[in-house]
Amino acid sequence: MSRPSATSLSRRLARRDPASKEVRRPLDESNMKNLLRTERQSLLQSEEEFLSSLSQINSIVLNPMLQATDDSGGGCLQLLQNLSVAFLGVWDVTAENYQTLKRRHKEEAEMKEIHIITEEAPLLQAYTRYVAAFTDFLVMKGCERAAKQSSSYWKGNKKLVLQLIGERSETPTHVMLQRVLIEPFRNQVQQYSLLLSRLTAAFSQDASLTDSVAAFVRLQTFISQTMDEATQTKMLWSSVSGRLGAALCTPGRRLQEDSKNVLVTVTPGRYDRVLLFSDVLVLLQGNEPHICHLQTVWMDTATNQKSEENNLVLRVVTPEDEFFFSCKEPKHKVLWSWKMNQMIRQSLEGRRDFPLWGRLGESSDPPTLRLCSYTYRSEGRFRNAVYEGDMSWGKPHGTGTLRWPNGRNYTGDFKYGQEDGFGICLIPDASGDRYDCYKCHWRSGAIQGYGICEFADESVYKGYYKDNMRHGFGVLENQAPPTGPSWKYTGNWQRDKRSGYGVWEKSDNSERYIGMWQENQRHGPGIVLHNTGACYQGGFISNKLVGPGVLITEDNTLYEGAFTEDCLLSGKGKLTFSNGFTLVGTFNKTTHSGLQTQGVLSTDHQDETLQRKFQFGSGSFPVEERWQGIFQQFHNYLESGCKREMEEVFLGFHVRSSKKKSQDYLYCQRGGEKDTETIEDVLKTLSLESQSLTSFLEKALDTSHHPLKKVLKLLLLVFQATYSGLGANLHLVAMAREEVLHYGRKLWELLRAILAMKSERNIQHLSRGADDEMSEDLNPFTVILPAILPRFHPDLFMLYMLYQEQEDALYWQGIVRLGHLTDTKLLEFLDVQKQLWPLKDVKLTANQARTLTMQDAAPPTPRPRRKRYSIVRHKCFQSAIECLQKIISTVDPKEKLEIILKTYQEIEKTVSRVLSRDYKLPMDDLLPLLIYVVSRAGIQHLGAEIHFIQDLMDPINQGGINDFLLTALESCYEHIQKEEVRFFK
Repeated sequence: MSRPSATSLSRRLARRDPASKEVRRPLDESNMKNLLRTERQSLLQSEEEFLSSLSQINSIVLNPMLQATDDSGGGCLQLLQNLSVAFLGVWDVTAENYQTLKRRHKEEAEMKEIHIITEEAPLLQAYTRYVAAFTDFLVMKGCERAAKQSSSYWKGNKKLVLQLIGERSETPTHVMLQRVLIEPFRNQVQQYSLLLSRLTAAFSQDASLTDSVAAFVRLQTFISQTMDEATQTKMLWSSVSGRLGAALCTPGRRLQEDSKNVLVTVTPGRYDRVLLFSDVLVLLQGNEPHICHLQTVWMDTATNQKSEENNLVLRVVTPEDEFFFSCKEPKHKVLWSWKMNQMIRQSLEGRRDFPLWGRLGESSDPPTLRLCSYTYRSEGRFRNAVYEGDMSWGKPHGTGTLRWPNGRNYTGDFKYGQEDGFGICLIPDASGDRYDCYKCHWRSGAIQGYGICEFADESVYKGYYKDNMRHGFGVLENQAPPTGPSWKYTGNWQRDKRSGYGVWEKSDNSERYIGMWQENQRHGPGIVLHNTGACYQGGFISNKLVGPGVLITEDNTLYEGAFTEDCLLSGKGKLTFSNGFTLVGTFNKTTHSGLQTQGVLSTDHQDETLQRKFQFGSGSFPVEERWQGIFQQFHNYLESGCKREMEEVFLGFHVRSSKKKSQDYLYCQRGGEKDTETIEDVLKTLSLESQSLTSFLEKALDTSHHPLKKVLKLLLLVFQATYSGLGANLHLVAMAREEVLHYGRKLWELLRAILAMKSERNIQHLSRGADDEMSEDLNPFTVILPAILPRFHPDLFMLYMLYQEQEDALYWQGIVRLGHLTDTKLLEFLDVQKQLWPLKDVKLTANQARTLTMQDAAPPTPRPRRKRYSIVRHKCFQSAIECLQKIISTVDPKEKLEIILKTYQEIEKTVSRVLSRDYKLPMDDLLPLLIYVVSRAGIQHLGAEIHFIQDLMDPINQGGINDFLLTALESCYEHIQKEEVRFFK
């Protein structure tokens, strides 16, 4: 229904007013004041008469109704009390305005004294509340009930009531009560509109008058529309069965449309009538209603579906159903579509429009994405669950919460009706008192990607899922098992079971298993470490030892042969004792007699070093197969095009707190001004230059949300789980070394994949393309290892120190012994040519110079030079010594080699200065000088440092000057270990 504008209505009212012709004449200031005075007096009289009517209505009608109505009236008492409160609200605001007018009626008339202009909002609010309260009372047949309950009273006072509405003819009591409770109010609003129209005609330049006229016109329209809706709704409740009325009838519900009046048919055809109310859509099958709350109803007018009769079709969507409304007439389709969308929007906003049927100039389409609450009834996994959150087209979409009656609930992201994104799910255990808490990523209703689960038994899983099952890499820590000590598993999972390569350890650090798993059992090659120092390597089938194996005891006794299921010697084997003796034969372990053997004992000493440093894992666990689950996640992320949802699945839900896009993390876009850069701008700075790649990698590994940082963090986790604590075992050095090298190669592959992605973007003005051949100085040893080794170095170098423990102990004894010698004695002991001694460069203190002067005055001795400089200590080749000591300040093998090279250069520089000419040291001269520098540098664990460099240096250095100097340094190390050095006096 269209409504007239305020201007047109004022013109109509002015035409109806006999005095309008005088009003339209141009008025001078005196006439304007006279007009204002006249209208003010008219308004004062109108308010006085209305107050008198309100007083009579209250005493004659409203109070008797309140006294006669009780709680048995189907809730009418509460509705009547609400009506009384709203009635008093209109009375109070009218009385207050009347008193204001009365006090000033003798003063100069001004526009601001017209209260229906200055106090427009409270007046409109009071009338709106009253009309709403009255129509609620009317719809629930309050007037009929009041007429019956006080029938004798109304018979005796009918004349008084009729006088209030100016009627003399006989009128049914309930109609009489209905009129007396609404007509005086409508008339008073009309009086306000007429007065304002007259003023508007005279004061056409006053915008406030025009706005006031429009406001009271809207109020009149609102009253008419509200009364029409209430009358129509009341008629419906009178026509339906009592059962249906009891199910649907509520005070605030208003009928909007009925398929009996505007024909529409429903598909599927089990429904024979459609009722649209202000808050619900009702589909009737006989007297059985199917109620759909409008907040969870979507109307699709653009559907292409047609009925069999080629009727116009509207698609109606609810959370659990979908209907099609067929209309024969286009105007019927338009009417149903318009009214349903209006009611849906108003229901979502929680209030009706003012006036009711539409808002002029504003869109009436309700939002498709909306905040809803819904309880599922149909069969399915959502049955009886209550959903609160975002919905779109009947499906949870956005953020919301699902709660089931058994205590299960899910809070998080939804997409098209299924859990999708990050969410937290609580699932009660059998007792119902404790819960499994899943903090995971979901896709299409199932857990996918990274997640954390805190189980009811207090165990915690952190890792990856697939189809609601643990799958891929993950860590499970069982902190309080019902029997036995707690434990922790770090490794691969398949269909919710430990399968593949993994590390299992008791929480008391008494045992660690490193190896293969299948169906939650040790199955395949494995290594068992005990806190006693014993370690075992062999094969397992269903948690039991099978076949030959290797056992090294705490005293370094080595056994190679067959075992029982309990890791006891049984069958053929070879036993090598710590003193080098060997026993080859058959072994048998019994409960009563202990270990029995038959074999051949050999007292020929074996190589103790090979025995003591026996390495586990070689060939048993191919390094490429150990942690595939970690790298596979990153490959999946890259293959997806680095989409946002894949980023969260891979990285974990902490990225949700960031506003950056996934590609911003991938290309290390930083804060500040660079936030405005595009991905292409960032890629332009990423090239195949060493400095560019190093800078990119440093940023990536320092950015907590970067995918490469995530990979490195997981690799560090598994490395520590394997090689720290019980894993700090010298028999695992080879495994750890090849694992770190493998990390470098895999990370290099991932970095190359990022460069390839850059190439696919076809960015112009690049200095070099991703497909260009890389220079030899760009490889995992020069780019990746320098960046990641600081993270792994503490645990890795501990293994090297254990591996070289005995050699380093002998070396240190030699260092301590040589440290007692003066420079001259040490140089003589090392057979350094005297012409190469740099003693003349030493700066002496005053006391040392005085001592030397006294020695010069003394009689000559057979060895004056030695005596002369015997007081000088630790000053020769000082620059080379200080340079070599820096070898422990870095973990990069390349930098360590550079330090060794610089040490050699410092030695050569010192010798050249002593000889006053360039001098290239031959090997015969270099080795004793290098031993001197090493002995004075006093580097602990030098053997571990040397082997660390040898194992992790770039193969390109093999055979070059760096390799030569490293070999020379190793020769020095071995020379210092010799017995003649350690016991030199």
